[in-house]
Amino acid sequence: MTAIDDSTVRDPDALRADMVRALRDENGVKTEPVAAAFAAVPRHKFAPDASAELAYSLHRTVPVKKDEHGMDISVMSAAHLQAVMLEQAEVEPGMKVLEIGSGGVNAAYLQELVGSEGEVTTVDIDRDVIDRARQCLDDAGYAQVKTVLDDGEHGVPDGAPYDRIIVTAAAWDIPPSWISGLAEKGRLVVPLTVCGTTRSIAFDRDGAGLISRSYGLAHFVPMQGEGAADERKVMLREGIALQTDDVRVPLEAQALNAALGMPRLEHWSGAAYDLPDELDLFLTLKLPSPARLHASQDVVASGLVEASALKGVPALVSEDSIAYRTRRENADTGGFESGVIAHGPQAEALADQYADLLRRWARNHRRRGAATFRYLPGPAPTPLPEDAVLRRHGIVTATWA
Repeated sequence: MTAIDDSTVRDPDALRADMVRALRDENGVKTEPVAAAFAAVPRHKFAPDASAELAYSLHRTVPVKKDEHGMDISVMSAAHLQAVMLEQAEVEPGMKVLEIGSGGVNAAYLQELVGSEGEVTTVDIDRDVIDRARQCLDDAGYAQVKTVLDDGEHGVPDGAPYDRIIVTAAAWDIPPSWISGLAEKGRLVVPLTVCGTTRSIAFDRDGAGLISRSYGLAHFVPMQGEGAADERKVMLREGIALQTDDVRVPLEAQALNAALGMPRLEHWSGAAYDLPDELDLFLTLKLPSPARLHASQDVVASGLVEASALKGVPALVSEDSIAYRTRRENADTGGFESGVIAHGPQAEALADQYADLLRRWARNHRRRGAATFRYLPGPAPTPLPEDAVLRRHGIVTATWA
């Protein structure tokens, strides 16, 4: 990463130039049009209550609005993530673009990319957020960007079809309005969340549905309104939680907490462990009853739960048992070996299922290319395909080479 010169940290122009260089160094910016957009937009004017150093930080967000519990419900996303998504979008001059979720600065980048002949519309469900975006856009010289107060679930039909739709909140599903609002050769870039893990996916049209062209790890505040996630979370005990958005998964907190009190089973797969983000995505989409296990630092330090759960780890759960991924050093597998920790009356059966998937990943998919996502709108087929994730408006599938 490019170091920022301490002598210029209070000069927004210098900070902006340093940010662009750092984005290039970290492969966030890959093309000249995106670099030029980041060099042109005065990012600090969209974060008037934050320091310029924070506004131009590559990986830090700027809070915009919090809920009554103090949780962020709107932020100015980190510059690196915004750059990655704009590169995914491949916006061209003259295009018509819809942004769903408004912070202001991303709409300004989009306006730079589409140029004077293009159109940018940004929509948000929150009046405070959209009013703030409007003010910041005007102050920064982007009065031509159109701002709309509405639920992004509905899109903005008045301006459709759009060449690009870019979503800047974590979406649980893809509503029909986004697909119908795309031009025939349009692209949708959306942070899609499945069972607690989110990927920014660039989708192109594929008949009535969508097919992915690229994806990357992402973190966003969740969608509000009609598109909010249908997710369940339970606390098993202090510092240990499970979450899932799969209606078929049982989350029996009392029974699963009791399972954690039973002796743990260790099952080592003999499979190499690396590329954890891609492995976790594979497990999340392939486990037959998936949830995401979270544990606090204190719980991990006590030895009850492995460190893999600190930032969330895919778990396989039944009514009374749980299994999740871990690792250990093993030179025979290239450095680390994947394994399973399981608790409860069905620990052995769950561990066997989980370990089979770890071996399948290492044998068939590890370092053999990225996944291909498809979104198929409409009623789900019966029975649901093994690799499909059920959603309100359709199904998501993922296949690996």
